[in-house]
Amino acid sequence: MLHLKKIFGLTKMGNKNLLNIAREVIRIETSALKKLQSSINKSFEKIIKTILNCKSGKIIVSGVGKSGIIAKKWSATLSSTGTPSFFLDPSNASHGDMGQITSHDVVILISLSGQSDELKNIIQFASRNRNIKLIGITSKKDSILYKNSDIKFLLPIVKEAGPGNFVPTSSTTIQIALGDAIAVTCMRCKKFGKLDFKKFHPSGSLSVKLKTVEDLMFTGRKIPFVKENVTMKSALKSITQKGLGTLVIINNKNITTGILTDGDLKRLSNIKADFQKLEIKKVMKKRPISVDKNMLAAQALSIMNTKKITSLCVHQNMKKHKTVGFIHIHNILNANIN
Repeated sequence: MLHLKKIFGLTKMGNKNLLNIAREVIRIETSALKKLQSSINKSFEKIIKTILNCKSGKIIVSGVGKSGIIAKKWSATLSSTGTPSFFLDPSNASHGDMGQITSHDVVILISLSGQSDELKNIIQFASRNRNIKLIGITSKKDSILYKNSDIKFLLPIVKEAGPGNFVPTSSTTIQIALGDAIAVTCMRCKKFGKLDFKKFHPSGSLSVKLKTVEDLMFTGRKIPFVKENVTMKSALKSITQKGLGTLVIINNKNITTGILTDGDLKRLSNIKADFQKLEIKKVMKKRPISVDKNMLAAQALSIMNTKKITSLCVHQNMKKHKTVGFIHIHNILNANIN
């Protein structure tokens, strides 16, 4: 271990210095982000409007090197937030893939220098077709990319965080941030919400977090409905058959009027000797808690925990007295939501 420390110079560099280096990197990159924030202007507005107005075409993003990696990230973020997009490899574009660009497309090119040889063919191709909108993201005003773009966004000149000011750090950070700003702005303009987002993320932990009550609830015959004029004797049979420990009570118009749990039944059996002859509407709990089917399942679980209950009625379109589903705490916990 001591030998390794000597090789990497760690014996001369204490833990405090290591932390200071990390903090300095973050300080410099934070300063770069503030510069980018000040650079958000009418050019940004034009980018957003151009993307939003792209109805019959495609959004294509491209870049070289680190900018190429970031271009892939831009494309992925746009696609996952309601703006379909794909990444075009500039090298492959010069060998046949240029055919992926067609009229009415929006092409976004990212290049700090704006002079990358690999991008010149794409710039030339887009410039020849007036129906293709070319968005140039660069830090050089005198570059080929800047001069030939329909919409130009000038990235601020920033100090790189590494020694010698040549390692791409701050410059790549602001590129990523700009892409996020574009994607989220488009997302907000399109009113792309969490339910839309969930459709594009059907797997993984994110999908679990975005599951709604509708995804997990019982519907149709599985809802433990009983009529409010049945006797408690009949209710006992129903609650056993349904196996959910709860009954949802409805009237002749199928309006939900109350709820009864197996805990309520046990308490009643201890209080009233002839409770089985009673009509359920006389002992049910009125105005049961009901949640909208589009509520996140995690939020429904929170309500159950707060109210110290194990199930909820489910409604839609503000019609709280019309039960369309029933969700039990086990539905939520079995979906690994907690």
